[in-house]
Amino acid sequence: MIKGSTALVAIVGSPIAQVKSPENFNTWFSNNGLDLAMLPIDLQHAALDAFIDTLRGWRNLCGCVVTVPYKQAFASRLDGLSERAAALGSVNVVRRENDGRLYGDNVDGAGFLGAARKHGFDPAGKRVLVIGCGGVGSAIAYALGEAGVAQVTLSDPETSRAAALAELLGKAFPGVGITTAYSALDAFDLVVNASPVGMGGTGELPLPAALLGTLNAATLVADVVTSPEITPLLEQARERGCAVQTGAQMAFAQLGHLGAFMGVTPLEI
Repeated sequence: MIKGSTALVAIVGSPIAQVKSPENFNTWFSNNGLDLAMLPIDLQHAALDAFIDTLRGWRNLCGCVVTVPYKQAFASRLDGLSERAAALGSVNVVRRENDGRLYGDNVDGAGFLGAARKHGFDPAGKRVLVIGCGGVGSAIAYALGEAGVAQVTLSDPETSRAAALAELLGKAFPGVGITTAYSALDAFDLVVNASPVGMGGTGELPLPAALLGTLNAATLVADVVTSPEITPLLEQARERGCAVQTGAQMAFAQLGHLGAFMGVTPLEI
């Protein structure tokens, strides 16, 4: 029940119907007896500047989660950014201070790694393939660099986007091997689809089926797509004996990171 006393958080993007955060947050708030609620907001791009101005004056709003397509647009409009958000040029969470100032962070990568660790994945010294070098792929790759992986291989249909991310990671993490070249998957400890390929039941794969045939059964295969939960990539990986990580597991693991930044949950949920 939302009351006049209820403190609010929001999630903003477009489209918004597919996101898991409102269900995850509101269930947690209810289970813990908190007078808090999350609102989903499907925002037109033309209203973005006005919306951010409104956030500054929205006194019972603690902050908001930011999803596609606004992660980069928000980053250039806030009053301050974390080091990783500034490096990535994108945010996925905003905190509103009492004086109305807005601060942003990007915890996509932290949430992803939180879920991966629950599968027993220790990133230190590992070799990883990240497919998709957009906002979420960049955040995951950056978090892997922070966590001390040995090598990150980047794959994206837009080669310029992969090259730009490789340059960013090379400067931030000079001790990590960064490459865009690979011909098989058997050497990777983790394969991540951070692209939208496979969303909505299209049956599409982010990699050719023949290449998936080179998967090592010891590799963790992860997908950021939340619908369907078991994507075609994860189906193929399971058939080859791999452990799999779903987009829904990443979304839930993010809850504590997002909530803690906004001041509404502990970091560990």
